[in-house]
Amino acid sequence: MAVVASRRVSPVFLGIAAVTAAAGWAVWGASGIGLAVALFLFVTGAWIVSLCLHEYAHAVTALRGGDRTVADKGYLTLNPLRYTHPVLSVLLPVLFLVMGGIGLPGGAVFIERHRIPGRLRHSLVSAAGPLTNVLFALVCTAPFWLGALDGVPVGFRFALGFVALLQVTAALLNALPVPGLDGYGVLEPWLSERARRAVEPFAPYGLIAVFVLLLAPEVNQVFFGLVDGVLGALGVGEVETYCGRDLYRFWQAADPTCGYLADAGVTR
Repeated sequence: MAVVASRRVSPVFLGIAAVTAAAGWAVWGASGIGLAVALFLFVTGAWIVSLCLHEYAHAVTALRGGDRTVADKGYLTLNPLRYTHPVLSVLLPVLFLVMGGIGLPGGAVFIERHRIPGRLRHSLVSAAGPLTNVLFALVCTAPFWLGALDGVPVGFRFALGFVALLQVTAALLNALPVPGLDGYGVLEPWLSERARRAVEPFAPYGLIAVFVLLLAPEVNQVFFGLVDGVLGALGVGEVETYCGRDLYRFWQAADPTCGYLADAGVTR
């Protein structure tokens, strides 16, 4: 019974998913300020769901790799409150979302790496999280790259476009070989012991360093140019992502063009 309970989906996660689904339904039929508020709840909920799935992917890959303790820690329940650092794993990424509209990754579940044999398995544990963001982005953008947008309200397209932007930014940022991020976790097992020890003191500051670099206009322009390129290849235009982010910040003065497009049902 204990084993089943340790892997049962948490009511907390189910509640978040239910709120997200209800908000998505509201986005489908809303307009004006109602659309903006519903879009805010939908995007925030979808982002938290993706964070839970990201951490779950790390945990379940670690379990299959040999770390059985992830089940006892509650990581397989998708409950964000069971993470080693709930503030870093959920609250901080949501704060980054609200402040800057970017999918910065958060903290991670604690994996007992000494229980996992083989360098490849260690790399797979780290890669599982960003790959989940990639899959989430593909699901969100499926109506765009499948050409199945007929009948989909423009406001909902904006919401999907912004959620996709968050997933792509999270995947790309997490793939960076920076200490503290998953990209470095993929690379680390293949480094020498000396190199790992030299880099280890910088791991807690990797995410902060990335955030600071993104504040530089040149770096920001290059990074978001890459993000726009990926989204464009998936059929999502800059109008969708821009208006999705604009309407998300309902507490600020919105671009009237985005509101008009949403109400009129046209984007191009």
